[in-house]
Amino acid sequence: MAQKDFLKEALRKNFGFGTFKRNQEAVIRNVLDGKDTFVLMPTGGGKSLCYQLPSLLMEGTAIVISPLIALMKNQVDAMRNFSETNGVAHFINSSLNKAAIDQVKEDILNEKTKLLYVAPESLTKEDNIDFLRQVKVSFYAVDEAHCISEWGHDFRPEYRRIRPIINEISRRPIIALTATATPKVQHDIQKNLGMENVTVFKSSFNRPNLYYEVRQKTNNIDKDIVKFIKSQTGKSGIVYCLSRKRVEDFAEILKTNGIKALPYHAGMDSQTRTGNQDAFLMEEADVIVATIAFGMGIDKPDVRYVIHYDIPKSLEGYYQETGRAGRDGGEGKCIVFYVNKDLQKLEKFMQGKPVSEQEIGRQLLEETKAYAETAVCRRKVLLHYFGEEYLEDNCGNCDNCLNPKIQVEAKELLITVLETVALLKDKFKADHIINILLGKETSEILSYEHQDLEMFGTSTGEDEKTLNTVIRQAMIAGYLAKDIENYGLLRLTSLGKKYLESPVSFKITKDNEFDDDDGGSETPMRGGASCTVDPVLYSIMKDLRKKLSKRLDVPPYVIFQDPSLEAMATTYPVTIEELQNIPGVGAGKAKRYGEEFIALIKRHVIENEIERPEDLRVRTVADKSKLKVYIIQSIDRKVALDDIALTKGLEFNELLDEIEAIVYSGTKINIDYFLNEVMDEEHIEEIYQYFRESETDKLEEAIKELGETYLSDGDTLTEEEIRLVRIKFISEMAN
Repeated sequence: MAQKDFLKEALRKNFGFGTFKRNQEAVIRNVLDGKDTFVLMPTGGGKSLCYQLPSLLMEGTAIVISPLIALMKNQVDAMRNFSETNGVAHFINSSLNKAAIDQVKEDILNEKTKLLYVAPESLTKEDNIDFLRQVKVSFYAVDEAHCISEWGHDFRPEYRRIRPIINEISRRPIIALTATATPKVQHDIQKNLGMENVTVFKSSFNRPNLYYEVRQKTNNIDKDIVKFIKSQTGKSGIVYCLSRKRVEDFAEILKTNGIKALPYHAGMDSQTRTGNQDAFLMEEADVIVATIAFGMGIDKPDVRYVIHYDIPKSLEGYYQETGRAGRDGGEGKCIVFYVNKDLQKLEKFMQGKPVSEQEIGRQLLEETKAYAETAVCRRKVLLHYFGEEYLEDNCGNCDNCLNPKIQVEAKELLITVLETVALLKDKFKADHIINILLGKETSEILSYEHQDLEMFGTSTGEDEKTLNTVIRQAMIAGYLAKDIENYGLLRLTSLGKKYLESPVSFKITKDNEFDDDDGGSETPMRGGASCTVDPVLYSIMKDLRKKLSKRLDVPPYVIFQDPSLEAMATTYPVTIEELQNIPGVGAGKAKRYGEEFIALIKRHVIENEIERPEDLRVRTVADKSKLKVYIIQSIDRKVALDDIALTKGLEFNELLDEIEAIVYSGTKINIDYFLNEVMDEEHIEEIYQYFRESETDKLEEAIKELGETYLSDGDTLTEEEIRLVRIKFISEMAN
């Protein structure tokens, strides 16, 4: 049997999967060939399988170095579920007593154990090193390998000692795995682990299903988050806070507001902490309020939102934490609350640390600030940080792309910046370049006598924010780069040199404004009318929405949410088809509320002689075949039907129309998981029996008959309930 077929058969036999994800197969082959392997794969991409499967196929025991006890237990339990014997996987850490450790060692020496998880702290203990010298090691796996690097978001000094200890035990191949690594972190990991001839496997960091948004942090943040969570009833979410006290306090606020929330942080006793984590995994709690200690390696696929109460310390941390949303490929909303004061507080916390550590921390905070304040595509900025180029101009799934700002020409400013970087021979950071251009006589500029440069003061008419924007967007365009080895010195790239030889138009999107006064607004800041092309139209549509809400006796957001109005004031939809492709609208809302909005927009366009964008972006909701595939796949994953409808902007009865079309066309589906949640068993049986005995499946007949004779407990059946059971009946009996 060819190795490819052999691996697929091993995958099916040991884990029950029919195919590999992304580049898992290539990684596994590399490990089986005894080569050092470096795996960069986003959260939810299937990193664990890259060492679990080869461990089962190779002679000896694989040593997995992992940072968290909860993560080890999670993975060991998962491996045991796939195996006939508990001995196949073990862990050694501080949670085990001597008798338990002796049992682990016995299983390993008897060659029952294929995977042994150890914390780096346990690996350094002399008696463990002595024991592991007796063991035939197949390979070493270093999980969450970014912990090795001081530039990573979760630096662990113990990780620096892994290579010397491996040399003491026995030299075998290494596989290092992480979901977050900038080029600098990647270089650090390889250097520290001595992986000189390593094969690197890098998957795209892009998670297209995740929606990214940055909101202004105000004094009303608690109210804003409570309001948002209440709009996500029944969905799982995580709220990250930087301090343990904030975690405890905010979890109480959520509970007081009727939200099933629990706290999680390293200061809690382990039993309570584990109990809260399990309650979240078992859906006994909807929300976990946590410090960054929560979530690493926890495989809950249906987290629908991740909220950052405080701005994270680094983009690596932010990416890792937001990556816990939408791991099943479904909806994942990632919202961070930002005010510049929070970054200043984080910078103060670094005082007293070694100078090099402070410098690294400041650089990481600067990148976080750039992400928070940028008005360009957040996906583009995030992926650029991880060394990946995102080629789309508009991702369609972040606040900046859904509410684009007008671009302004910055060709001359870019030329000035690039020439200054070149003149200074790539030896200074962005703030120094900006100070030169603004003509600021700082102590550093005076010490280098840069006040005498011809560039000094040439951009005094500009503000610091604009120059920062030019530099950041020049980096994304590839004209400038940061020297990762020297704390962020700006370097002119070959592309930047070519640009200076032949300059072309360079348009920038000015950064978002975040007021440092964190009091006031009660509205969760999504940019408001400031992010739309046409604030006048936005204001008129808000007035219309208010009138409609009074007339229909529903809250304004039920009609259209602010982001939808913002998008309308940007793209000017003038037909129902165009309107239903606005984010957050969909076919149902477009038909129900759209006519008056379309008439208003048409009138506004004509009166103001507005030229509408010709490239109006059309989403794929209208593509019926894609919609049907999505519905079938979601039902296979047991996604609640009302959640499917919400995700696709459909009314529930419209979703039932689609599902009926699917089953009547001969496709078998199983909606029992949903029926059992929303209906009594005896009602399901009564309706099912009716269709079994009836000569017709017509809905009108069923409603008439069932309403009169088929209810044994006096309850009234709804049309939706009858339709749901009819779908079950047709699927089971006719398909």
